[in-house]
Amino acid sequence: MQLEAALPDDDRLRAGREAYPDLLAKLSRLSVTKHYDAYADVAWDEPALRIDPSDAKWELDSKHPLGSTTWYQEQPLELRTRIGLHIVVCAMQTGVHFENVLTRGLLEFAILLPTGAPEFRYAYHEAIEESQHTLMFREFVNRSGLDPGDPGMLVRAGGRRVVRMARRFPELFFLFVLGGEDPIDYVQRTLLRAEREVHPLLRRMMQIHITEEARHLCFARAYLRERVPALGSARRQVLAVAAPLVLGSMARRMLEPPPTIARAYEIPKSVLGEAYRKNPTHRAEVRQSLEKVRLLCLELGLMTRASSPIWRRLGIA
Repeated sequence: MQLEAALPDDDRLRAGREAYPDLLAKLSRLSVTKHYDAYADVAWDEPALRIDPSDAKWELDSKHPLGSTTWYQEQPLELRTRIGLHIVVCAMQTGVHFENVLTRGLLEFAILLPTGAPEFRYAYHEAIEESQHTLMFREFVNRSGLDPGDPGMLVRAGGRRVVRMARRFPELFFLFVLGGEDPIDYVQRTLLRAEREVHPLLRRMMQIHITEEARHLCFARAYLRERVPALGSARRQVLAVAAPLVLGSMARRMLEPPPTIARAYEIPKSVLGEAYRKNPTHRAEVRQSLEKVRLLCLELGLMTRASSPIWRRLGIA
């Protein structure tokens, strides 16, 4: 199977530019005919898929922000592979929390829709698929034997605000969705297209995730294209200013390891700065991971005189 066929793109799903209700009906049909189960479709107990912290496939390569640092390269191989796996574990746990917030938000969004709304059915399809992703991510975390850390009270409180946002300001909620899903989708596609060997369990999980997330991304973009032009001027101004703040914070949360990693391996702050905050290559990757949603904001008139400096200030313009 060709890689492009195995990893559908959300833009190609909308290539025909169907009418909005027709597109949502198409996405719903695809969720019925091509969906995955976290346990039936991942061979967790296959020996080749076993998670071993000493497996060299987990080692970060020189293209990874932390893997490119002298500090990381000077560590013993066993520690390098363990750190690499631990970063994946923490990313999976971040995915657990993100998908949980997203699922709760989708249910809040759907319950207020009027009878006959085309979004209702697809919102529930997506909630079901996101729940399967949550089970898949948590199973990986459990089998790794590594501590993913606790997200903390602030993250939980922020999640509750996002859930309420889905009911009160769904356009901003779906920008939050894109802020989390687009960067991860970008990273996973990049990794699967790279020449380096990927652990078969991680490869299988990413293939499943990308296939279903292509539909979720397509839905979020279509909803924004349908709804944002109809917003009043006040809400459009709020959305324009909030967009870069939400997207910038979400991208960095998705693409940078949590404090758990630094504490567990006593990584110096200077090394983290070299790998992430002061690393022009990493900053460029963050910008690139948001390219699709940035272009969408430009298309929808959300790159305004008031909001453009915020995009530049956050380094995501």
